[in-house]
Amino acid sequence: MRAGEVELSEHAEAQEDDAVLLFVGGPLDGRVEIRAARHGEPLPTVTHVHLHGGPKVVHRYDLESLTDQTGVYHLRRS
Repeated sequence: MRAGEVELSEHAEAQEDDAVLLFVGGPLDGRVEIRAARHGEPLPTVTHVHLHGGPKVVHRYDLESLTDQTGVYHLRRS
């Protein structure tokens, strides 16, 4: 794992200080990420790269904080 990357936890439960983040739009639409507090504050922008048989497809999501521990990543419009 490189600096700034975080594992996505589909089945983890959030602890009191962890951040709960929802993705809206694009290929990650509806995904919920629980970011452990030990990883620090959520990143302001997340880049998702989809690799397949054709050219790579890049999507960027920008964070909208709702509270100290919750936020929504919205798909950035090109």
